[in-house]
Amino acid sequence: MFKFLQLRRSKEAAPAAPAAGAATGAEGDRPRFDAETLLRRLEWTVIRRLDGLLQGDYRTLLRGFGLDLADLREYQAHDDVRYIDWNVTARMEVPYVREFQEDREVTAWFVLDLSGSVDFGSTRLRKRELSAELAGVLARVLTRHGNRVGALLHGRERDEVIPVRGGRAQVLRLIDRIAAMQGQPAQAKATGKTTDLGALLQRAQQLIKRRSVVFVVSDFISSPGWEQALGLLARRHEVVAVRLYDPMEQDLPPLGLVVLQDAETGEQLFVDTQDSGFRQRFAAQAQAREQNLRETLGRAGVDCLELATDADLHQALLRFIDLRKRRSRLAAGALATAVG
Repeated sequence: MFKFLQLRRSKEAAPAAPAAGAATGAEGDRPRFDAETLLRRLEWTVIRRLDGLLQGDYRTLLRGFGLDLADLREYQAHDDVRYIDWNVTARMEVPYVREFQEDREVTAWFVLDLSGSVDFGSTRLRKRELSAELAGVLARVLTRHGNRVGALLHGRERDEVIPVRGGRAQVLRLIDRIAAMQGQPAQAKATGKTTDLGALLQRAQQLIKRRSVVFVVSDFISSPGWEQALGLLARRHEVVAVRLYDPMEQDLPPLGLVVLQDAETGEQLFVDTQDSGFRQRFAAQAQAREQNLRETLGRAGVDCLELATDADLHQALLRFIDLRKRRSRLAAGALATAVG
């Protein structure tokens, strides 16, 4: 079984120039993104484009959890059978449904896996930077609608909790703490142990008391046994799994002789990527892992947003919104058919 292996840069390779607006981190050769600069760019390139599209789909994307009974009326063909008031129906001998006024306030939590494996990226972005962009976009969309967000950050050496608050300052705080998590000395990269996603999800369950929307953002490269913890978390909260990945983790190009290094344990492997048999075995293992991950998330009843480091964040979010909208319609249609 292939573990996650990070391409080791050659010592002779020149370091990449920092991106505009980036500040140099503790590692020296790695730029640390600036929270204000990143959020301004996201507001212009992603959030502004989502604003008009989310006017009608915001309810589908994220729902409030507080419901107050507003009225009773006769059942119609498109109504959800779960809202039938059977006591009134028995008295009136005609099906009646309850109408609710929804409390639109949403509390959202970001459970972010910022372990060593998310430092990988073969394109313009590493998975860590993609995680920061996603969290920034979703947190800003939520706070602009009067909601509050918090976060549980899991780093290489420590975890950090950002208490629930609202406003743009909270979004900047979240992005800044994600950036700060990368500022660790180079020798601390390989910890000798793999990520324990199960323990992180258990801590999230203990931390988040009020029913919330929980975004679990990870590459899901972890020690086994996290499936049960995810299922328990999904029973109490609305959980959305955001899976980060890089194209090179699924299909290795023919790069010749290279040294691959596990980003978390430090284990190294010398391989010949020109060998087509090796690349085929690598791709088969990656495909098997993909299938197992999708089945696991499906059994837990968790929607999954897949984000690649070479993908357009705006388009990925639109596809996810459309997916949730279609699933909502199909569920309503299936219930109406069952009643009929």
